[in-house]
Amino acid sequence: MELRIFTEPQEGAGHGDLLRVARHAEATGFPAFFRSDHYMRTGTAAAHPGPSDAWVTLGALARETSRIRLGVLLSPVTFRYPGALAVTIAQVDEMSGGRVEFGIGSGWFEGEHHAIGAPFPTKGERVDRLGEQLEILTGLWGTPVGDTYSFEGKHYRIVDSPALPKPVQGPHPPIIMGGKGPKRLPRLVARYANEFNNSLWDEENTAAQFDRVRAACAEIGRDPAEITFSVAQTICVGADEATVAARAEKIGRTVEDLREKTLTGSPAEVVDKIGRWRERTGISRVYLQVLDLADLDHLDLIAAEVVPQV
Repeated sequence: MELRIFTEPQEGAGHGDLLRVARHAEATGFPAFFRSDHYMRTGTAAAHPGPSDAWVTLGALARETSRIRLGVLLSPVTFRYPGALAVTIAQVDEMSGGRVEFGIGSGWFEGEHHAIGAPFPTKGERVDRLGEQLEILTGLWGTPVGDTYSFEGKHYRIVDSPALPKPVQGPHPPIIMGGKGPKRLPRLVARYANEFNNSLWDEENTAAQFDRVRAACAEIGRDPAEITFSVAQTICVGADEATVAARAEKIGRTVEDLREKTLTGSPAEVVDKIGRWRERTGISRVYLQVLDLADLDHLDLIAAEVVPQV
């Protein structure tokens, strides 16, 4: 079981906050640091300093860290054109020395699209675009140097692209997909994904969605064991009940609510909850959603008391 750090900077964090957490996560032995890709807060936290661009952040962190893997859960297809996105990811992969992981999804938050002037198509069109973007991205990265790449789809048209630069990781950085769509999404995951993630969902629905992905793999003759199955869950751990309560209050939640729905409690409680998730869903990776980025002692406790037991 691998535990990764996952942050939500749109809720109120500047680059300095993210850099401090990423460096601390690296120093304490966590294998990866991830962030969300949002241009507007999704909760009720303070609005300042405002959102930051996910891929600009990863490029900066790539130059300020040395070992930890870096990625996004998840970049919506509505934010960027696929040809330009292929260049961005390849460049950040080079800047990191091959430590980038690419998370992509269809997007869901209509309000932030209005806030930045981006179109928000219907759900069906967003899934269409997801499929086309995945075909384009893998096609561009897989085109031999010296050749060109073209694509004609319903939403995107690529003409004689030189398909450069290439990522450091071949054939491309790991592709992480996520989402709750029951039909078309599992088929796309089976075709393109190295990892499938479900964020902030319950065990029963997550297990059912994982089964859909495994069935979609069987339909095309792919071994589902080639896909890493993961979840993202809010974490709130304390050595004693008073510390758990203080950390819950800091993020605007009650201990009772967090205990019912998230990885909350003593280290032993959280270890048991992760074990149940593994037994019920078959996950081998958990993204720990850390909401108070000023509390580095929280990361220390997780690294010392939770990681060794899972």
